[in-house]
Amino acid sequence: MKLRALASAYFIVSFLTSLLVAASLNAQAALRPQASVSGVITYELTPLVDTPGISGYEAEVGKIISKRLVDLHPVTDNMGNVIVTMGSGSPNRLIVTPIDEPGFVVSEITTDGYLRVQRLPQFGLPPVFNELYAAQPVKIGTAGGKWIDGVVAGLSVHLQGAHLNAPKAGDLENFYVDIGAVNAAEVRKAGVDVLSPIVINRRLMDLSDAGFAGASVGDRFGAAALIEALKQLDPSKIKGTLTVAFVVQQRTGARGLQRILTDTHADEMIYVGRLLPGGPIPDMPTMRHAPRREPGSGVLVGVEKADGALTTFGSQLKQLADSAKIAFATDYSANLLPNSYLPMPALPANWAHVAIATAWPDTPAEMIDAHDLQGLAQFLAGYIQGSEASESVSKATPAESNPVAARAVATDSNALRALVQVYGVSEHEEEVRQSVSSLLPKWAKTETDAAGNLILHLGTAPAGSKTPSLLVVAHMDEIGFAVKSIANDGRLEVEWRGSGSLSYFEGHPALVHTAKGDLDAIVEPPLGWDTHDFKWPDDESQKPDATKPIRVDVGARNPVEVAKLGISVGDTITIPKQYRPLLGTRANGRAFDDRVGDAALIAAVWSLGAPLKDRDVTFVWSTGEEQGLVGAAKLANRLATEGHTPDFVFAVDTFVSSDSPLESKRFGDAKLGEGFVIRAIDSSNIARHDLVERVIQLARKNNIPVQYGVTAGGNDGSAFVRYGSADIPLGWALRYSHSPAEVVDTRDVDALGRIVAAIARSW
Repeated sequence: MKLRALASAYFIVSFLTSLLVAASLNAQAALRPQASVSGVITYELTPLVDTPGISGYEAEVGKIISKRLVDLHPVTDNMGNVIVTMGSGSPNRLIVTPIDEPGFVVSEITTDGYLRVQRLPQFGLPPVFNELYAAQPVKIGTAGGKWIDGVVAGLSVHLQGAHLNAPKAGDLENFYVDIGAVNAAEVRKAGVDVLSPIVINRRLMDLSDAGFAGASVGDRFGAAALIEALKQLDPSKIKGTLTVAFVVQQRTGARGLQRILTDTHADEMIYVGRLLPGGPIPDMPTMRHAPRREPGSGVLVGVEKADGALTTFGSQLKQLADSAKIAFATDYSANLLPNSYLPMPALPANWAHVAIATAWPDTPAEMIDAHDLQGLAQFLAGYIQGSEASESVSKATPAESNPVAARAVATDSNALRALVQVYGVSEHEEEVRQSVSSLLPKWAKTETDAAGNLILHLGTAPAGSKTPSLLVVAHMDEIGFAVKSIANDGRLEVEWRGSGSLSYFEGHPALVHTAKGDLDAIVEPPLGWDTHDFKWPDDESQKPDATKPIRVDVGARNPVEVAKLGISVGDTITIPKQYRPLLGTRANGRAFDDRVGDAALIAAVWSLGAPLKDRDVTFVWSTGEEQGLVGAAKLANRLATEGHTPDFVFAVDTFVSSDSPLESKRFGDAKLGEGFVIRAIDSSNIARHDLVERVIQLARKNNIPVQYGVTAGGNDGSAFVRYGSADIPLGWALRYSHSPAEVVDTRDVDALGRIVAAIARSW
């Protein structure tokens, strides 16, 4: 009962103290620069991108559009198309834009609670599309209309030595979604079932006031531009009949477009949406037809012919753009209507496919240019009603309720949540150190050594005492990148801090951490990413070839623009992260390695309640572990030089677990939710068997669930062994290590804090 009371006290106190960290995080978020090219366009685009809407599941996106255009009395048909009709008589004009995006639906629920999937659409996406979901946070739609958090399983970096004939992430046979359930009944109780939709987690990113990026940006720019153009017009001045349709299921047979074409019988049509790749180029089987324009090219018109000649209607649209001084060009795009066993409805006699360029299409890092989007809105307003409406769009001011300007980190509920949401790549652990300090009780007086390690002496044994000296260590740093150089085109060339699988990072959103605050960015996919024979390197934990640097795009296009953003060589870069509760006691959050260890030490300090009498115990939150045990090695050397080498070191770090549908159970076989884990053998240390048994007996005496086993990876304690210490590493089972999809069971976190406290009291 006493232990339970102490554990409860810890959670209550950590909730209160973590508010301090939350306030700090909110202040950091407020420093982030916001887009200023067109705040009003940002306002329209943000909810459209943030709201999932895979083909056949676009209802929530449709509701947002209907709400934005409520004064124009939109109608939603039984497919989900949102339609606005104004005016009467001739000419009968039609503007269409698609609102669906690619994703997945649940096709099976396994007995142990994982979701199997089918993709929508099944064809027509880049070869790496499935792989870019691997080890990433996702959202799953429930029967009640809510979206819950989950992750896609991925291979753990530290278990890669066992990945002989590893399952391929691009194969849907190896695609498993983990929502924290332990059986199929828990999945269904959460409202998830066969046919539930699944999308990658996303938010709209602003890149240096020059672009927008994020999953589905290329699927929603047309809707954002049209909404803004329509909100500026006067319906009484419409000439003839104008129908504007936001159509569904474009990616799965253009079904929404077919319905509109069949019902409308328009004289002319503008289709507003991403340009489409085509098939192989004759006599060049390795090359395929595809759009080639880069973001910043202005408004584009898709053409199928190699000569790029405009139709008569296309030429009229170009004259309209020229008169408004809007950049206008052609680019390749395939047919809007796919081949089908049923005859397709005819397109109007005059029609054009209008778009803006997208970089990295159909990836989580898809990007468009903010100026292009503004120009598209102006162009559409001019087409609908004339130059006066076009000018009103260009002069529009941001809405007061712009959600982008209101971004902030939510208040945290416990120490682990607070620590996970603080960034600290190796060699840049300052904010993590400050957060740890703020979460400790006032009586815990810490010091920081020359290596940046945070040290807390919990007790000092009397002279001549036979009490053993103990050191418990957890590391503060996380994996990420550092800016190595700035290229002439404004891209950042970066290098690893730590190690990871590049496929979990390239082609995804990122944050650049500067002295002025955090900046949105994307990690560019590697060369050849969109070719059918592209393969990620076999051993992605190795640092990439210097001739093929990892490149990060912040929206700048030359070094001067980069400097204006406050970015310097040495600044760090990470994948954005958040603490996300899953079902039951499970949670997802990148950098659980080793923020769980940090939180366990904090929990133990609160549980101890005061400095220890007649005990020689030191807690250390170390630096640079991911770079090779840097902080621990310096501390071990210093203590040895001073004659203070500890007798026992307990390094608290991840037990990389094979508790995953993708991993071999040959080793790393510790289960989530079954207690803390003794890392009896890892890549850097073999703990004495009698000491392993001693920890087990201490855990059983205190009713703490315990596991033990063999895993991979090194631990900080091994740096002390050469000087005479005995290293007994402790950890917790972690799924999908060194990825954005890391998953823990919070019961294991609690058990870890309790065993650390027990060791401090009585070892």
